[in-house]
Amino acid sequence: MGKKLKAGFVGAGFASRFHYDALCRVFSAEVEAAGVYSRGREKAEAFAAERSMKVFGSLEELIDACDVVHACVPPAFHEQVVVEALRRDRDVIVEKPFTGYFGQGVEDFNGDTFDRRKGLEEALGSVRRMLEAEAASKGRIMYAENWVYAPPVQKEKEVIEKSGCQILWMHGEQSHSGSHSPSYGIWHLSGGGSLIGKGCHPLTAMLYLKQAEGIARNGSPIRPVSVSARVHAITRMPSFQNKGFIRATYEDIEDFAIVHIVFEDGTIADVFANELSLGGTNNTLTVNADNHRTICNMSHNDTMETYTPSAAFFKDIYVVEKTETKEGWSKMAPEEGWFLGYQHELNAFYKAAVTGGPVDSNSTLAADTISAIYTAYVSAAEGGREIELKRL
Repeated sequence: MGKKLKAGFVGAGFASRFHYDALCRVFSAEVEAAGVYSRGREKAEAFAAERSMKVFGSLEELIDACDVVHACVPPAFHEQVVVEALRRDRDVIVEKPFTGYFGQGVEDFNGDTFDRRKGLEEALGSVRRMLEAEAASKGRIMYAENWVYAPPVQKEKEVIEKSGCQILWMHGEQSHSGSHSPSYGIWHLSGGGSLIGKGCHPLTAMLYLKQAEGIARNGSPIRPVSVSARVHAITRMPSFQNKGFIRATYEDIEDFAIVHIVFEDGTIADVFANELSLGGTNNTLTVNADNHRTICNMSHNDTMETYTPSAAFFKDIYVVEKTETKEGWSKMAPEEGWFLGYQHELNAFYKAAVTGGPVDSNSTLAADTISAIYTAYVSAAEGGREIELKRL
């Protein structure tokens, strides 16, 4: 579209890899990978060598060399990268969760025992600082919640806008048998467990659809006003019987969460998130409206079903995320990233970067998500009572 954009990657792990793969499919702008910066120099060099890009010696050098910054570091470092990128007037794509509470240097921090209200205030303080940096910058925050851009969710947005419906109740779920990340399971690195690590996906998508409904019907988004929640650490119970199929190595996080959200118009939504579900990742969102019902299924669809009598035949073949076995019938994922919205997300972000157009998954959506999640942690600590959200 007349302007070539340079992309810079902060972090050289899993998130950077799938960001780069999705970036290769962007068609809304001409994009060149400027390079990567990571505190782990060897990881950065390996990442760069595979993709023929430059390794930068500092975060500041990388930001100065690019137009769009990809914040693909653990969430405890998101604020640092986002604020620095915005201070230099760069657009910044920040992975989920947006931010959180990570102990903030407290000695002997324990995710089981800290004051949840302190955690809420610290998380909201981080959000405020990023919003303030954005307000003073020519750059923008692009919140990388892929569920917002997943084709089923985008199609449901169209249905909501064109049918003039009122969404009455939504429920969404992300669940599987446990994260592959070694840092997940330690609160001061991840900012929480199932609620933030998995619940952020359906939660943000549902907040997005209520925003879209409100804008379509009366010109202003419908936002959440209160939450109630319960969380549990099932795999850490003394009575848990570990058969070896479900990850059971979490230190101080929950592995099950349920959150009930009430919106400004009195309608509701429920989020289910857990690490207790075998059979691959469940990514589902159901919308119950006054004129239709939609089930969005981003995984376990039947576009391709394959049977093998022995998993050995498929040892070098990717089947589907988080499956415990490849033996028998599998719902093979030929384009998992497409269904989950990764390439659509980056395509939308780069279109916005080159044209100056709106960003659907923006800082307001990110702020509402974090406010809802950490207020939910407070609710769970206080027996599940309903608590009003602080709006940023």
